[in-house]
Amino acid sequence: MRMRRMAVLAIASALALSACGKDSEEDEGGAAAPAPSAATGVTLEGSPTFDKMTAAGKVVIGVKEDQPNLGFKDPTTGEYSGFDISVAKYIASKLGFGEDKIEFTAIPSANRETAIQGGQIDYYVGTYSITDKRKEQVSFAGPYFIAGQDLLVRKDDTSITGPDSLDGKTVCSVTGSTPLQRIREEYAGAKTIEFQKYSQCVEQMLAGQVDAITTDDAILLGYAAQQPDELKVVGAPFSEEKYGVGLAKDDKVLRDKINDILEEMETSGEWQRAYDATLGQSGSTATPPALERY
Repeated sequence: MRMRRMAVLAIASALALSACGKDSEEDEGGAAAPAPSAATGVTLEGSPTFDKMTAAGKVVIGVKEDQPNLGFKDPTTGEYSGFDISVAKYIASKLGFGEDKIEFTAIPSANRETAIQGGQIDYYVGTYSITDKRKEQVSFAGPYFIAGQDLLVRKDDTSITGPDSLDGKTVCSVTGSTPLQRIREEYAGAKTIEFQKYSQCVEQMLAGQVDAITTDDAILLGYAAQQPDELKVVGAPFSEEKYGVGLAKDDKVLRDKINDILEEMETSGEWQRAYDATLGQSGSTATPPALERY
């Protein structure tokens, strides 16, 4: 019986990888994500991060690699795709770095502040919610997207209809995430389990080890789209998560520049085109949020 279950899981994983192993967002049925050319003559006097990028001749961007339609690394080609990736590329291009000068680095949620503070990455674009606590350690440009915390459950589960129905249920999320913290603080009747990646939570759900996965609806819709016969999103968001671009706390010059770039991306229509080619493929709609300059 154990061998049979493992075989089922292996087949499910292979199907998931196959579904996500396509060459680009265009293969998912939408238009290709924007591929802007690099700006020339860019200067940012007083930005130590930009000086570091310029000296290195490249920009190192922290991202996620297991979130379909947001930040996803194709296991076959090694290529990154998704809305966060499109935003990251657009910012890089306006800073003067074409795609051949971008180095993506997958950073787990629990290590984001450390990676920024230690200079391991130049900025981070990966479903990074802006919070007052995080602002004490890093700075944020944006928000560039607003999501809401929701629940992913098995397709045949009718017992979970929202956070108030989680008593006695096992809920999975990633270490260091805001959604995990909210479940522990506000829904104490739920049992929680944590991993480094949401994809590990999905594996545990398919194995029958957890009852629900919680994070932002944008992330969960991607997983549900991968396996529509097995998973569904409850559809009752219970928070507002403002995604920002994380960067060094004291680099106000770079933060202001990235805010200008995001504003240009929104007003030019590039934001909407990027969304429609990526997150919009899940069937959800969205409009650009207002920037919060500080």
